[in-house]
Amino acid sequence: MRNRLIGFAVALVVGAGGALATAGPAQAATPAIQITKVYYNSPGTDTRSNTSLNAEYVKLTNRRTRTINLKSWTLRDKANHVYRFSTDVKLAPGKSVVIHTGRGTNTSTHRYWGSSAYIWNNTGDKAYLRNASGTLIDSCSWGSRGSYTSC
Repeated sequence: MRNRLIGFAVALVVGAGGALATAGPAQAATPAIQITKVYYNSPGTDTRSNTSLNAEYVKLTNRRTRTINLKSWTLRDKANHVYRFSTDVKLAPGKSVVIHTGRGTNTSTHRYWGSSAYIWNNTGDKAYLRNASGTLIDSCSWGSRGSYTSC
């Protein structure tokens, strides 16, 4: 009887191992904070007015079930223009923050780069989001078609 139980246990382990071996590849995990939209070509003529600059923006969304503090995180483009979250910006689960290119008053949902020139290239560019340790969390790239991309 003992040999039969051992044989059954071995068969069960081998069967389970075979099932595990045929499982498909793991899906890539969604980043904790995701770049969800980049509006790289503000509407109308590029006049460099503050209104036009602020119509160029990047939207970040918290995809986790816990609040994440973005202090010291960075957002940059291919040309290495860098926006740094210099203060506590606590992003609740499912909530978003928009980083505008121009000047304005920072709030919990809208941040302002303070640039007097456009950051994101209309002809194609890439946005990189890094955490306080410098680890790449997410990126989003686009070509020359359209005015915005959803990532």
